Amino acid sequence: MDVSHSFTILGNGVAGLTVAAEMTRRGAAVKMIDPAGAPGSHACSWWAGGMLAPECESVVAERSIVSHGRGAAGWWAAQGAEVVRNGTLVVALGRDQGELTTFARRVRNARWLDAEGIGELEPALNDRFGRAVFIPDEAHIDPRASIATLHSSLGEMDVPFLVDGDADGEIIDCRGLAAADRLGDLRGVKGEVVMVRSADVEFSRPVRMLHPRFPLYVVPRGDGVFFLGATQIESGQRGRPSVRSVMELLNAAFALHPAFGEAEILEIGADARPAFPDNLPRIRHDRDRIYVNGLFRHGFLLGPALARMTADLLLHGSRPEAWYEDRRER
Repeated sequence: MDVSHSFTILGNGVAGLTVAAEMTRRGAAVKMIDPAGAPGSHACSWWAGGMLAPECESVVAERSIVSHGRGAAGWWAAQGAEVVRNGTLVVALGRDQGELTTFARRVRNARWLDAEGIGELEPALNDRFGRAVFIPDEAHIDPRASIATLHSSLGEMDVPFLVDGDADGEIIDCRGLAAADRLGDLRGVKGEVVMVRSADVEFSRPVRMLHPRFPLYVVPRGDGVFFLGATQIESGQRGRPSVRSVMELLNAAFALHPAFGEAEILEIGADARPAFPDNLPRIRHDRDRIYVNGLFRHGFLLGPALARMTADLLLHGSRPEAWYEDRRER
C-alpha cells in the first residue's frame, strides 16, 4: 500500500497521538484535528495513572488485554518517554488477606514477600504489612509528561496540529467519548483521582492496596507527589468528582500509610473514559472512517498495540488479530 496516502486523525488524546506516532514512523502523511487544542486537562488521558501493569490486569481483564499490553513499556520507551521498570507491589489490610491470596494465584510471576522483603523494596512500608505480592515485570510512566513528549516529537516531524479544518484523505476517528455521536454503543466510565504531595512518604513503584469495594493504587510522580486512584463509576459525567469517592480515596491512602493524612492536596480531578459494553477496545471500519476507541482504563497500556494494528491495517492491509470490526460488510 502507498504510505504517501494522507490521513487525518481526529483527537489529540492518547489514542490519537499513539496512532499518529506509529503512522508517521512508517512514512504516512498525517495531520491532527482537535478543537480543544494541545493535550491537557480536558482529555481523560490527563487523569490517567500511567501504570503499565498487564500482569495485574490479568486478575480481571481479558487475556487479549494482558498479551497486547506486555509490549507497552518498550513502545513508550522508544518514543522517548521515561519508563520506570520497578514492578508493582500489592498489599492488603488484615481483613482483606483473602483478596491478596486470590490475586497472587491469578497473576503470572507473582512473588510473595514477607515484612522484611517489603521493607527492602519500600522502606516507607516497613512494619506496615506482614506480607505482600510483588510483580517485577511491570512499569509505570508519567502520563502527562509522556503525552507531552509524544506531542512534541510529532511536531518536530512537521505533523500539523489544527483546531479545525477539513479532513483530508482517510479519517481516523480517535475522539474518545466525543465519538458517541456516531458510535451508539460507546459509554462513559467515570474515574476520579487525587494528586497529593507528602514529605514523609517515598515509593519507588506503584503500590496497590486490595479491597473488595474500595481498591486503591498509589503511583509515585517524583518530588513527593503521588497519584491516588481506582474509582470506576458507570457514568458519562465529566469533570465533577464526588465527595464520596474523594473521601474513599483519601481514607484508603491513610490506611495504606498514616503519613498521607498530613499530605498536601494538589489536584482533584475526574473524567469519563470511553468504553464499549465488553470493556474491550475496537478498531471499527464503519461508513466513511476508521474508529479507534474504547480504551476504557487501558489507554497507555493498550494505546501502542492499537496503534500498531491500525497502522498495519491502513498501510499494509493486514487485518488485526483482535478487536477489529468491519461494519461495511454487514
